[in-house]
Amino acid sequence: MDNKVILLVEDNPDDEALTLRALKKNHVLNEVVVVRNGLEALDYLFATGAYADRDRRVIPQLILLDLKLPKIDGLEVLRRIRADDRTRLLPVVILTSSDEERDVIAGYKLGANSYVRKPVEFTQFAEAVRQLKLYWLVLNEVLPNERTNR
Repeated sequence: MDNKVILLVEDNPDDEALTLRALKKNHVLNEVVVVRNGLEALDYLFATGAYADRDRRVIPQLILLDLKLPKIDGLEVLRRIRADDRTRLLPVVILTSSDEERDVIAGYKLGANSYVRKPVEFTQFAEAVRQLKLYWLVLNEVLPNERTNR
């Protein structure tokens, strides 16, 4: 499968709209799947619950993960992603408004690939998304199909 999906895990409708707008402004053409809580994120990733019928071969190229989520928080989602062989190597960028040092430390200890604080101003946020696009969707070499054949 050549689908290059971005999984956006975001519970705030304003931040969701801002992120989608910034992706569009930066000509990110990838399909963006939006889930609004930690449980939904795990259901999508592991094809369970409401996503039990989705094509399991479509693995996100990038996960943009908020931390402050309902049902299951972002750090626990990250913990479960890294604990499972099917998802442990997926690129996860924590994209959050939290600037608490303990969140940054916990995110990296749990295996986040990057931690980006959401700028409040759209121009700054769009630039942050442009840089994320450049690195994670253009320059970064993805793991060969080995991970999608499970």
